[in-house]
Amino acid sequence: MVGVTITLREITEDTVDAVLAVRTTPEQERFVSTVAYSLAEAEAHPEGNPWFRAVYADDEPVGFVMLSWEVVPQPPDINGPWFLWKLIIDQRHQGRGYGREVVRQVVELVRANGGTELLTSHVPGEGSPAGFYARLGFVPTGELDPEGEILLRLPLQD
Repeated sequence: MVGVTITLREITEDTVDAVLAVRTTPEQERFVSTVAYSLAEAEAHPEGNPWFRAVYADDEPVGFVMLSWEVVPQPPDINGPWFLWKLIIDQRHQGRGYGREVVRQVVELVRANGGTELLTSHVPGEGSPAGFYARLGFVPTGELDPEGEILLRLPLQD
């Protein structure tokens, strides 16, 4: 990631097609949905207070991130108040630290807005993002969501 600036940007009419082109590897598709599906989920579930951004490496869209932003938790369907709902890094840009940098920026945003923990979840199985999240400090809560995803928590105390 040397010399590359990672930014989270609003998706506009001018950028939506490039962001929709972001794709994981075929093997990862069972763990994370597409950007198009994620945007449809956001529209279908306003109660999750979706906040989403395109991930840019300099001026190239390389990913997508979506949170439930300061929601009133209603387990098991709505986790929060801060829930990392989607993190997608394009297959051509994985392994460069972009995902780690996105989570770092999300953590700073959540902290700046008074959050004390960030939740996320993942589908269990070979090739899942469990190791990625563990390396970032997320720990299992011991709970599963209604789809059987493992819930994780990252404490945000300084």
